[in-house]
Amino acid sequence: QVQLQESGGGSVQAAGSLRLSCVVSGYNYSTYCMGWFRQAPGKEREAVATIADDGSTTYADSVKGRFTISQDRAKNTLALQMNSLKLEDTAMYYCAASAGWRPLPCSTHKTWYKYWGQGSQVTVSS
Repeated sequence: QVQLQESGGGSVQAAGSLRLSCVVSGYNYSTYCMGWFRQAPGKEREAVATIADDGSTTYADSVKGRFTISQDRAKNTLALQMNSLKLEDTAMYYCAASAGWRPLPCSTHKTWYKYWGQGSQVTVSS
């Protein structure tokens, strides 16, 4: 059974940093996309960053230059380093993984991802 679990969320001041981690288990695809999505109250869940098995990445324009996605194959983890946080970054953050086949670059549409974590809240205050 595939399971994803996020950790590392919390409350920080604007311009601060947080690092989110996602532990992935039971996932044996050699070709895949994984990503971080976020959803703020009243808004649609949107892609923040994605990463494929070949290491290629995509970033939402709103976070480019501030966030970095990475994966550690040995530890079976996915991470999102968030720097220079802004008020608009406040949201529930989810890690996700595809079911196998994936386009390159990875899709930024949530419907492409089959497996999801439970979410981790990130709150940025002034």
